[in-house]
Amino acid sequence: MTISNRKRKILLLGFLVSLSGVAGAQEPDQASTLPVFSPTLDTAWVGIGIGAFFEVPGSPAPIVQDPAYPYVSNGQANRTGEQPTNRMADISNPNLKDWAREEMRAENERVLNGKFAYTSRVACRSAGVPGFDVTLSGALFIHQSIDKVTLIFDGNSETRHIWLDVGHSDNLRPTGYGESVGHYEGDTLVVDTIGLNDKTYIDNWRTPHSDKLHVTERWRLIENGEKLEILITIEDPETFNEPWQAQRLYDRVSQNFEEDMCAENVREDVVEYGIPISDRQDF
Repeated sequence: MTISNRKRKILLLGFLVSLSGVAGAQEPDQASTLPVFSPTLDTAWVGIGIGAFFEVPGSPAPIVQDPAYPYVSNGQANRTGEQPTNRMADISNPNLKDWAREEMRAENERVLNGKFAYTSRVACRSAGVPGFDVTLSGALFIHQSIDKVTLIFDGNSETRHIWLDVGHSDNLRPTGYGESVGHYEGDTLVVDTIGLNDKTYIDNWRTPHSDKLHVTERWRLIENGEKLEILITIEDPETFNEPWQAQRLYDRVSQNFEEDMCAENVREDVVEYGIPISDRQDF
């Protein structure tokens, strides 16, 4: 899905109107606590860190870079003159089931042998959940309405929908983004996601998962609205020995939406992943 700057402004103007309707429908004390993630037309969010989850005290740790292969991002390379490197998972994490560890070991070997390290953005594929929160680069734009929250990354115009105040559908067909339903608890948007297929990764280290994956997110503004925090709980008994939590943070920036068409910027070294090709026009 792609959205022009003009269309996005129309959507966000609609949000300002719809939010006033939400406030009018709530008790005064409840309405005043509803978070407004995009208070202006040019409010966007940029991830803090190098596309990694932050560890939550008391929880099993997320996957990190193998210390034997230090990660050098393109940005760091531009600043320091170092050679950029790929992400290599530290598969010693004790929370991984054996099948996941072996799959990640094989992927590490593949990259060490000169193959391209898969990323959903470059491969023009769904980032999944919680991959959407951490694997997509660019700026995140948020549109809130009475019945839905829409999340859009300008990288690829990758879009995710959260349906508000409804239950999960019966007999879900697993998809890349599954089904996300949410509700507000004071200043926090609580999101529950199921119905995910096993064709996406948890993170930038290509951590796999099964179709039993269940993700809960708690979105809230912190530091007087200058930062956005997501507390993520990940449950997948077929992939991890225990449920675990992670934190993702974003900085607030002033930025307009910039459209980016993935299929128009395909690189030859990622064609092996099978770039999706549309068989019909969108309009």
